[in-house]
Amino acid sequence: MKTESTQMNTEENVGWFKQNYVALTTIWIKECTRFLRIWVQTLVPPAITMSLYFVIFGSLIGNRIGEMGGFTYMEFIVPGLIMMSVITNSYANVSSSFFSAKFQRNIEELLVSPVPTSVIILGYVGGGVARAILIGIIVTLVSLFFVDVQIHNLGIIALTLLLTSTLFATAGLINAVFAKTFDDISVVPTFVLTPLTYLGGVFYSLTLLPEFWQWVSKANPVVYMVNGFRYGFLGVSDVNVTLSLALLVGFNALLFGVAYYLLKTGKGIRS
Repeated sequence: MKTESTQMNTEENVGWFKQNYVALTTIWIKECTRFLRIWVQTLVPPAITMSLYFVIFGSLIGNRIGEMGGFTYMEFIVPGLIMMSVITNSYANVSSSFFSAKFQRNIEELLVSPVPTSVIILGYVGGGVARAILIGIIVTLVSLFFVDVQIHNLGIIALTLLLTSTLFATAGLINAVFAKTFDDISVVPTFVLTPLTYLGGVFYSLTLLPEFWQWVSKANPVVYMVNGFRYGFLGVSDVNVTLSLALLVGFNALLFGVAYYLLKTGKGIRS
């Protein structure tokens, strides 16, 4: 009897996995197809914007600034600019896509389907992560025209990239849940993400700041993401890299829990 029961449980688990795997890949492919179909709007602008940053801040201003942290200014800002594009694009992809589905009432069909809430979240977040990684690769290739990119620890680069893009993709989904109009989608990127990113050590080292402002800057979570990513390229960081990764894991778990609760209870979606 025990053997038959175990076999039945195993078959049920396999069936559950297959069913949810199909649902997950379907949502993920839909999300990837969405931003690839309009690649002129989603992939080209970040490449152009980052090229301008490289020309203005790297080539023109960077020559006058000199070295920072033992590296040329261009080498120093490249990881931060890549991370900045990853943050904005992972967030924007999920927030706009999920809100569009909510606005058109498509998301209700998905929520009443037998697809688990966690699979829905992973599908949308996976689309945002895919776009962020693709943008990161594009910006990195663009940077090769201006500087020789170094790699100190590829594992740290990949892990920080994955955790950061997942974090902001999940945050974008939460924003979309609460958004009432399309204008609400741009509020957080404009008034929260942009200031945090520009004050997150993308263009400067925290060691240049007075001690008090260094401690204030360390309250900015983007500082840990940028510096963790920079460590992967250059081997230098203004904060503890282990702490950076731990915070990323913790924030991801927290936001996933919030997103799961919101979708499970239907807050912001069901009237």
